[in-house]
Formats: sequence, structure tokens, C-alpha cells
Amino acid sequence: MSVKKVFIVPIWFLLTLVLPGCAILEPVVDGATDLFYNFAGGKDNSVPPNELVEFKPELKIDILWEQQIGIGYGEQSVKLLPAINDNVIYAADRQGLVEARDINTGELIWQQETELALSGGIGLSFDSVIIGSSDGEVIALDSVTGEVKWVVIVSSEVLAVPAVGSGMIVIRTVDGNISALDENTGLSLWSYERNVPALSIRGTGMPVIVSDNVIAGYANGKLLALNLKNGKNIWETSVAIPRGRSEIERLVDLDTDPIEVDNVIYIASYQGGVSAILAIDGDVLWTNEDVSSYSGLSSDWSNLYLSDSASDVWQLDQRSGGSLWKQAELHQRRLTAPTVYRDYVVVGDFEGYIHWLADDDGRQLGRIQICDAAILAKPLVDNDIIYIYASDGTLAALKVKLIVAEQE
Repeated sequence: MSVKKVFIVPIWFLLTLVLPGCAILEPVVDGATDLFYNFAGGKDNSVPPNELVEFKPELKIDILWEQQIGIGYGEQSVKLLPAINDNVIYAADRQGLVEARDINTGELIWQQETELALSGGIGLSFDSVIIGSSDGEVIALDSVTGEVKWVVIVSSEVLAVPAVGSGMIVIRTVDGNISALDENTGLSLWSYERNVPALSIRGTGMPVIVSDNVIAGYANGKLLALNLKNGKNIWETSVAIPRGRSEIERLVDLDTDPIEVDNVIYIASYQGGVSAILAIDGDVLWTNEDVSSYSGLSSDWSNLYLSDSASDVWQLDQRSGGSLWKQAELHQRRLTAPTVYRDYVVVGDFEGYIHWLADDDGRQLGRIQICDAAILAKPLVDNDIIYIYASDGTLAALKVKLIVAEQE
């Protein structure tokens, strides 16, 4: 007797699956819904998110300030992350509003209405704010005044944060193209084209500049390095191998932003594990195939931290990839990529909560809800303050203190 294998996929995840070249959201939703009914039998069998559990708080969390950035970015699959430079935090909303605010007070310094459907950013150069749009525009604003310096058109939608280095802006688009633009003029310097699979997770990882190379991951499971000066391929390596019978089961995607530590590239993939790769030649040092993620990684001096595709938080050893602890109490709460600072690991969830975990064992230390909307952007840390940008446009600065230390 043959047994039919049922592959259960959450419908909210399938809504992020796209065909290459899609630049608007509505057809993507329709196509993903069809995929869900084809593969999961017509109903949502996904595991519901865990209810929050009670625990004894070890931290006191204060909101230093809170501001509203336009309409935010909704729960759309875009990557609009705040960025900080010289005591200024920059943030953008989906309808084209870009603001610069004082990181200490939240007071507005300048705002610019670009009237673009912003989708990828913010990247910062020495004196510019760089953001991409769903229609393939890349715009540079003066970081001091907010005035428009230049706008150029690239090959397709920009969903990755632009990378900046050596006077160049490196742009990654959803059609597999990587382009280098002159930082001052936006003039195209070189372009590298690569085909993308017919089915992939909506989104692209940020290109990372390491020495004279641009490192980028693709939806076919390959990581590659391009020469920053001319865009020529230096090396490429397979870090996620497709497995399974169906297209969904074989789906692998390097959708997360790679991070670099001491000339080693760490990258997480969906259904392909977490890998460490030498930046100089692409040799794979290790792969942990037990962890699947499309949110991203953080690191401290010896460990990696990530939220997996089920929203369990992991600590991995940088040297071997071995698991040191796993926090499953926030299972299926659609966590952001973790941010690490001091002795804490910080993640946001789909109900507007921020969670503090201990870096030694993953236990919950504290939590606070800053809004009712989902938090999709990775928390940002600067000078011991955590900055949160929620999907409804809430931008908040948070500070924590040890409760025990206060009582003493």
C-alpha cells in the first residue's frame, strides 16, 4: 500500500513565494495562495504561534522615545530597515517618506517625500542615504539636508539593502542582477546577471563587501564573490543543496543577509542549513543542516544567533556550527533576525513584542510591547540602546537595566 506524503506549509509563508521578475505584490499573493491549495489540500494546517508564557523578569525595559514614520511598511515583503550614523537615525516608509531623526531624542531633523514605492534600504555612504524601490529606482539623498542627489533606474525591484564601499553603491535586484553605481553620480560602473529559479522566497539578501570582493547569495543555494572593481566572478560555491521530490520540498534560498567575521562568511538558508565559508576562496568550513532560516544572523565574539523558519532561536558555535542552545518558547511567533548586544539576544515578533533572551542559555529575561503591529525589521543597536521599527511605522528607542542591580 502506498502512503501519500503530506507537506504542510503555513499559508503566511507561501504568501512570500514568488516567480522571478514580479514587481508588484497582488499577483504574488494570488499565485502563492494557489500553491498553498495545491500542496496542502485546501486548508491551512500550519502550527499556530505559541502563546506568551509567564516568567520572572530579570530586566526593566524603558521606552526612551517613540515616533511615527509615515505608514511604515505594512506586512509586505519589503526590507526597509533603519540605519544610524553620527547620532542620526534614518527610516523610510513604503509610500516614499524618508526621515532623519536625532537618536537621543527622536526629534525630526529633516524629511523628504520621494513619492517612490520604497522597498529596499537604508544604505548609508559617507554623505548619502541610499534606498531602492519596487519600480527599480535607486535614490540618493543628502544625509545632512535630505535633498535628492540623484535617481537612477536599475533592472528590477530592489529588496536588498544597498552595500557601500570604495566609492561604490552595490545594488541587488530580484531578477538576479547585481549592479555597481558611482556613489556621487549614480552612474553605472558594472553589472552582473544571473538567472534565478522559477520558484523562490520573495526577497534577496544584502550583498556584503569584503576587501575587494562583493559576496552575494542566490536562490539556487549558491554563494558567489565578484570583484568590486569590475564585477568579474572570482569564485562560487554551493552551500545549500536541494532535496526532496516536489518543487516546495526542493526549494532552497539564500535569502538572508550574510555576515562577515574575520574573513569568514556566515550565511543561513531556507531548507539548506547554516554555513561558514572562507571569504578568500569560497571553501566551506562547516554546515549545520539542522537549521533552516530566512530571517538572518547575528554574531558576538564566538557564537552565532539566528531565528529559524519556525521562530525558534538558536545559538551556534562559530568554529564548528554546533548547537549550544535552542529557545522554543517563541515558536511560530514570526520572529525577526536576532540582534546581540551585551549579554542579551533581542528579537521582535508579529504582535509588536520585543523579547530579551540571555546569551548564555536562551532563557527569557524581559519583554515589552511597543505596538499591535508586526515587527519585521531586525532590531538595531547603538550605544547600548535598541531601536525598533515596526510595520505600522512605529520607531522606538529602548533601554534596559538589570532589576537585581537596581535593588542593590
